[in-house]
Order: sequence, then C-alpha cells, then structure tokens
Amino acid sequence: MTYISPISPGFSWYEDTVGERPEYPSLDGDLTADVVIVGGGFTGLSAAAHLAKSGVDVVLIEAHRFGDGASGRNGGQLGTGQRAGAEEMEAEYGFERAKALFDLAEEAKANLLEFAETNGIEIDFRPGHLNVTHKKRELPEFEEHAEAMTVRFGYPHLSIMDSAETAERVGSTQYVGGVRDTGTGHIHPLKLVVGTARVAAAAGAKLFENTKSTGITSNGGKIRVGTASGSITADKCLIATNAYGADLEPVSAAHIMPIGSFIGATVPLGDDSPVLPGGESASDSRFVVRYFRKSPDGRLLFGGREIYAVDDPKDIAIHIRRQIAEIYPALKDVEITHAWGGYVGITLPRKPFVREVMPNVISAGGYSGHGVMLSNFTGKLYAEAVAGNRDRLKLIEDLKIPPFPGGRRFRAPLLFLALNWYALRDRV
Repeated sequence: MTYISPISPGFSWYEDTVGERPEYPSLDGDLTADVVIVGGGFTGLSAAAHLAKSGVDVVLIEAHRFGDGASGRNGGQLGTGQRAGAEEMEAEYGFERAKALFDLAEEAKANLLEFAETNGIEIDFRPGHLNVTHKKRELPEFEEHAEAMTVRFGYPHLSIMDSAETAERVGSTQYVGGVRDTGTGHIHPLKLVVGTARVAAAAGAKLFENTKSTGITSNGGKIRVGTASGSITADKCLIATNAYGADLEPVSAAHIMPIGSFIGATVPLGDDSPVLPGGESASDSRFVVRYFRKSPDGRLLFGGREIYAVDDPKDIAIHIRRQIAEIYPALKDVEITHAWGGYVGITLPRKPFVREVMPNVISAGGYSGHGVMLSNFTGKLYAEAVAGNRDRLKLIEDLKIPPFPGGRRFRAPLLFLALNWYALRDRV
C-alpha cells in the first residue's frame, strides 16, 4: 500500500526507491530527557544522532513521518557555501567573517559525505553541479564570482563554461553560459533521512513519529513540550520544524516563510539521451529557480519553485512538464511518473535562521534552498553547543535576519506579489 504524506502533495520518486523505511512509535505518556527535539527532518535527526552518540539523553518527536517535510522531498543538491553568495556576505560582514561562514558551509558538505560513509548510509552521491543562465548580461557576474571563489575564498573547483560547453553539458541550447562546480554534487535525500534516524536510534535517541507538539513552555529552568497524549520535560530544546512550524513558536514564524516547491520525475530517458550526459545536477539563475538532475536509472528529476494551486499531483505534472519543455523541447510530451511537492523554509535575506527564542530553547531553519548540507551540519553544531562549545553555532546565530514585513496576516500575500514580480523579471 502506497503511503501518502498528509502534509505534502504527491508520492515522490524518493519514496518509491528508498527501500526499507522503518516506522517509529508515537509518544504515549510522559518522559524526561536532557534535550527534547521538535521536528524529525535533517536538522533534528542530525542533532539527535550526534547528541546520543555523545551520551546525551535525547527525545525527538515528529508530527508525521520522518522525511514527510522538505528533508525527504527536496531536490537533493548540496550546493557550495552559504545560500547567500560569499561576495554578498563579505560586503555585509567583512572578509574574515564571510570566509569563516564559507568555510563552515564547506565543512558541512564534507561532514555530510563523511557521516554517510562512516555510518554505512548509501545516499547515491553523484559529483558535479552546473549553475547556468539564459541572460548574456549575467555572464560577467559569473566570471567575477568564479575568480573570487578561487583567489579570495580558496575554492578552486569552479570553471566558466561558454555557450558551447553549456549546451553540451546541459543538453540544451536554452542557456548562454554558466559555471561548472566539481567540488559538490547531489544525493538521494530520503535515504539520508532514513539512515540518520537509524543512526540516532542505534545510539540511544528516543524517536517518535506521528507525535505533534501542542505547545512549548520554558520557565528558565525546565522546558515542557506537550503532545496530544503525553509530554516531555527537558533541560534544553531544539525546534527543528523549519517551514512546517506554523504557529508553534512566534519568533520563528515571523522569520521563516514556507514557499511551495514542486518536482517531477520522468520515465528513464535512455543511455542515448543528451540530457546532462556528465551526470551533474543543474540550476539556473532565475529568481524562481529551476533545478534538475538525472537519477541513477536515467530519469530527469526536475523542480521549480512556483506558487501553484495544487490539490492533485496531476496538476504538478502539468506545470513541471511545461517547464521541462522550455529547456528540453524534445521532452514536451515526456511521461511524468512521479510528481510531488513540499515547502521550503526561506528567510528574507536568504540566510539561515538560528535563535534562542525562549530560555534554553533554540530554533533553527530558514535554509532557503541550501538545506541539504546546512541543516544536517546545524544539527551537529547544536550538539556541540549542548556540549559547551557554542562558538561555531554563534556564527549563524549572529546573522542579521529581519522578520518578514506585513506580520502574520499580510506577509504571505506580500511574498506572493514579490515572487510573481521576480518571476516576471525572469522572463525579461
């Protein structure tokens, strides 16, 4: 029987290919712990694994199943550095801090791959990424970025692609140039979710699915997390719900906005397909970004962040096929075998949000499309902070993240208008 997520539309190709996906019990009763974690995505499960391995008594609750949110349904691309570019960080914070934040993100990338290898998690890693543009006026920015990354930030893995190389590597003539990044790659995200949960449970973390938090209180001494059928009392709490936090905690809700992201998987394209022949992932420079890659069995996994009224996954397939045809006209009638969606947590400046929102309660999220590596590493950094070293987590905590304008009532309509404005600019 196919499991359908109650919070995200569609049945993903990841769910179809993850293999065994163990179920964990729901919480029934009251527990005490050193740390309670609310949210069972990359951040929460990574924190639970690292905390439990260091001997901390940790309880984690997830409102649905592990991987039902963005962690198990995203594009699988690791990225490089922070979501905000290193040059942008330097302009705002100065070179020293920008370099420290870039290095932290690069450590996150290495840590993810090391964690998977050390713990025997097969995440289907494939190397390489192409960042491409359909606007000639953007090419000088690409060249300046590649030079800055090599010379100033010590990252030698970027190379400029002209139109011919871009067409060959993407398999499409719709882009005029881009940057190839050989220092990153892409993975099967749900396999990482399932594997990290297994590691955490084996280390002694108490994991509960289908256990929604009904509220969090902190009196400066103990923290209580309530659920429908029990509670957890702990010394510290990590809120790791990201885009799915709703009104659980007002500070996070004001700073992290959920936006829809949708992906389709085609039938296998065959060995003779010109699409991404080198196996890299790709993303373009649109504000409403297109991101795509090929699966190990030759399917095109194609995603786009748009605002759709989707009550039926077939609606997702229609929109995704239309976007595919813009880049690959020969695939205008390609069969979409899987179509799914979910919500990405973004912040206004596209930088991650980590804050102490109540005494001894830290919230983490808002990775803005760079969450595969940053969220997992933030979980590790939280475990470091619990152990007494908060210095590296503070690098993220101290980022300037303003709340979205408009308050709870008007911020979503304002974001809708902004996204549609930028989508219009993407076409110019």
